[in-house]
Amino acid sequence: MDNRQDVDWAALEAAAVAAMKNAYAPYSKFPVGAAALTGNGRIVTGCNVENASYGLTLCAECVLVGELQMTGGGQLQAFYCVDGEGNVLMPCGRCRQLLYEFRAPGMQLMTSQGIKTMDQVLPDAFGPEHLEETR
Repeated sequence: MDNRQDVDWAALEAAAVAAMKNAYAPYSKFPVGAAALTGNGRIVTGCNVENASYGLTLCAECVLVGELQMTGGGQLQAFYCVDGEGNVLMPCGRCRQLLYEFRAPGMQLMTSQGIKTMDQVLPDAFGPEHLEETR
């Protein structure tokens, strides 16, 4: 079922910028904020949280997915990510895979080249539908 709704991209941008202002980025000096619209109309957000042990750093997308799960779960309809200057950022490959897991059909992302679907930014993706239940 395709339950897409109209996306208020300005609201997502504002939420991503607000989230970015909470980032903890003392090492990279590269704060990131992310916001996403869920199928039931909630906006969930995340910011990057760095760690002195760099591999333990949490990206904004990870924090966003954590908030998604902590506030009732659901599927992501639309996504927006910004840097410290408010410029649009494209999620890295790892984060695209993370978002893919929680996407709604037709999920859209704001990119530096305009709005694209998850299928356009992560073609031929591997997801839960590819796993067979073992008995």
